[in-house]
Amino acid sequence: VRCKNRTGHVTVLNLQNYHLGGTIKPSLLHLKHLTHLNLAENFFVGTQIPKFLGMLNNLRYLDLYSSGYGGEIPPHLGNLSHLQVLNLGGNFGLRAESLVWLSGLSSLESLDLGRVDLYDVRGSWLKAVNMLPSLVRLYLDGCQLKSLDLTLPSLNLTSLEVLDLFDNPIKSPLPHWFSNLTNLQVLDLRSNNFYGSIPFWIGSLCKLRILRLNSNRLHGGIMGVLDRFSACQNNSLEILYLGGNYLVGSLPQSLGALRNLQELDLNTNFFWGSIPASIGNLSSLELLELSDNNFNGTIPESFGRLAKLSTLSLVSNQMEGVLTETHLANLTRLDAFRLTTDHNKSLVFNLKHDWVPPFRLTTLVLINCLIGPSFPVWLLVQTNLSYVIVSNAGISDIVEEEWFARLFSSCWFVDLSNNSITAKLPPRIYSEMLENVDLSRNNFVGQIPLWETNATQLYLQRNSFSGFIPENIGELMPRLKTFFVSRNQISGRLPSSICKMMGLKFLSVSHNRLSGQLPDCWNKLRSLKVVDASNNSLFGEIPSSLTSLCHLILLMLGDNNLHGDIPFPPNSCRQVPLLYILQLRSNLLGGNIPEEICRLSNMRSLDLSNNHLIGSIPKCLHNFTALKYGNRSLDYEELFDLQDGTINEQTMLVGTKGRELEYSRTLLEVKNIDLSENNLIGEFPKGICRLAFLDTLNLSTNYLSGSIPDNIGDMRWLESLDLSVNKFSGPIPSSLSSLTLLNHLKLSYNNLSGRIPTGYQLQTLNDSSNYQGNPLLCGVPLLTRCPGDINSPPTPSSLGGSKDKLWLYLSIAMGYIVGFWGVCGTLVMKESWRQAYFRYVDELKEKLLLWIALTIARSRRMIEKGNN
Repeated sequence: VRCKNRTGHVTVLNLQNYHLGGTIKPSLLHLKHLTHLNLAENFFVGTQIPKFLGMLNNLRYLDLYSSGYGGEIPPHLGNLSHLQVLNLGGNFGLRAESLVWLSGLSSLESLDLGRVDLYDVRGSWLKAVNMLPSLVRLYLDGCQLKSLDLTLPSLNLTSLEVLDLFDNPIKSPLPHWFSNLTNLQVLDLRSNNFYGSIPFWIGSLCKLRILRLNSNRLHGGIMGVLDRFSACQNNSLEILYLGGNYLVGSLPQSLGALRNLQELDLNTNFFWGSIPASIGNLSSLELLELSDNNFNGTIPESFGRLAKLSTLSLVSNQMEGVLTETHLANLTRLDAFRLTTDHNKSLVFNLKHDWVPPFRLTTLVLINCLIGPSFPVWLLVQTNLSYVIVSNAGISDIVEEEWFARLFSSCWFVDLSNNSITAKLPPRIYSEMLENVDLSRNNFVGQIPLWETNATQLYLQRNSFSGFIPENIGELMPRLKTFFVSRNQISGRLPSSICKMMGLKFLSVSHNRLSGQLPDCWNKLRSLKVVDASNNSLFGEIPSSLTSLCHLILLMLGDNNLHGDIPFPPNSCRQVPLLYILQLRSNLLGGNIPEEICRLSNMRSLDLSNNHLIGSIPKCLHNFTALKYGNRSLDYEELFDLQDGTINEQTMLVGTKGRELEYSRTLLEVKNIDLSENNLIGEFPKGICRLAFLDTLNLSTNYLSGSIPDNIGDMRWLESLDLSVNKFSGPIPSSLSSLTLLNHLKLSYNNLSGRIPTGYQLQTLNDSSNYQGNPLLCGVPLLTRCPGDINSPPTPSSLGGSKDKLWLYLSIAMGYIVGFWGVCGTLVMKESWRQAYFRYVDELKEKLLLWIALTIARSRRMIEKGNN
């Protein structure tokens, strides 16, 4: 509280962040001489701004920022004719249907309505604001404004220095009247829907210090704008953000004239070419963000002159060439260094092995850059790292475990994947901050350490770890969500303490030497989505708690020694179980295929092959609606979670087209049913033929009997069908020939009879081994003639398709004749057309040669200009 010394009248009342609440009493009006009222950052939640505030006639400063006010802004505030600062921003429940009352604030210099809902004001907001001739600062961020007048009859905002329209859905080109805001210092139009090119006149606003146009729909180049900025006699631009647009072209040399530039962000556009050498002139530059573009040139040595640079990000480009000490030796303030290229390692770090840099990084991201083969000293001495990714860097060296101990103690994110690093980790690792560790695809050896961390992601797959998984891993890492140790040499059993990781989502321990029984506590892991324990030596029965998980998407236990029945307890899920893939192949499982499996309507891949299953195939498999209608049950968040966290590292063998294929990235697109190599009996369920989106069906090597269903032709996406080594009888359905995608068919060693259907796709499947072992079959491609056939078995080309081929050849010939003589015949017969045609060809040739000459000359001038 401040008072006038002479009269004792209260003039300033500052109650910011005093945790006030309730309502303000009208007794405040007794302070008739009050000029400054600050009630910001309090808790007047559920109340409206008092109307009587409009009666404080001497008020010059009113700040109600983020005080919890809601409802309509009282128009009575328009009576405060002496008000110079009005801040109502940050009150998310506040709204206005009209801003006409602003016209009474003739002395207003600063207006903040950020996060106030102005949706109902529509396009009239600009006319209301334009009535404030003294306005210097205008903040209308996040106000739901949708339109912006492109023309104004008269502009009264010539004193405006700050214009903030951040985070509005304004859909408009940049209006030309902006060019009259010659005193503008800050223009923030981020996160809108501005479209069109960036007009050149933006560069004529020479007093601009901050220009943020990122996250819009702007397109075209920026050469003209930067040329205008560089032409300003006293260029003031300090911050330039243009990221998240559709901008194209190369960066001009005039960029180097913006000598006051401190931050440059051009990420997520379509810029190409090299970074201009003139960038070394930006001696004040602290942040350079060029990620997610198409830069494909070299990094200039002039980078070494950016002594104040602290953040350098060149992620997701195709940079090439060589990086030497000259590029980095003077970057004493460098704190974050991010650089990724494509997979061919076209960017090489050619640094002396014992070179010690002048910087100590906290963030380092180097992906697909050639750093190795030795582990460089400049990386070993980075003792301040908290976030490090050095992936696919060609490092094939031995690293001491002491370095890893220091690294894990200071970092929260470590990724050294896709190298050939040979190392043994410290036996015990303790870190409260460590969240993500990825050491996959290296040559790490020895025992898996005792990790005492709060880590949520641990990727150790494709190494040479041995020994056991720590028995108390669940107590040591209770927050773990992803645990990948597949393709190592780990033995022992899967510890039951894993069930204490209550947030575990992804578990992959496949391709190891694990033995023993699976723990029976899976019902505690309600978030579990992926379990892969395939290709081990596990035995015992499959716990029922594992198949009862409602959110499980992938369950792969194949290639083990599991026995007993396939457990499916009563349905305890409120919704349909999510299970996409169930792979139990190559075990010792027996009993019947449970009818409850038909509840899995989201099933896309079912592999129970090479077991000892008996009984008949359930007739309800047509309930697999994902295979029936092709629908996807996963929402985008779950799908991204899977793709990002597991599928890129997950593999599964699928028997299809007569061979075994390994799927990884496309794992969720596999659509197959494989029940082969069991002891199944009974008939081919007709309901399976309703699974139109199934692409692989393998029922071979069983004891199935009866006929092949006539409606098998309804499986229009089927690519591979194997019914061999069974007891099927009767004729082959003619509808089989309508399967236009079928490229693998095995019906051998059954009791099928009659003529083999012909036509369409079956003409390409003319290998007699597909049908052998069926004594009563006849016709092509077998040598056995059918009753009524007089001549020797016709060749495939003479069956059904001979007339089609004849018409095909005739059509090709006629098309060629008509096309050739339609053009050339006209030129031969009509002299004027012939002369016009050849004249056009000559002109086209001259234009092409001229363009080539001009391009070469322009390139030479640019090179000479760059050298000068």
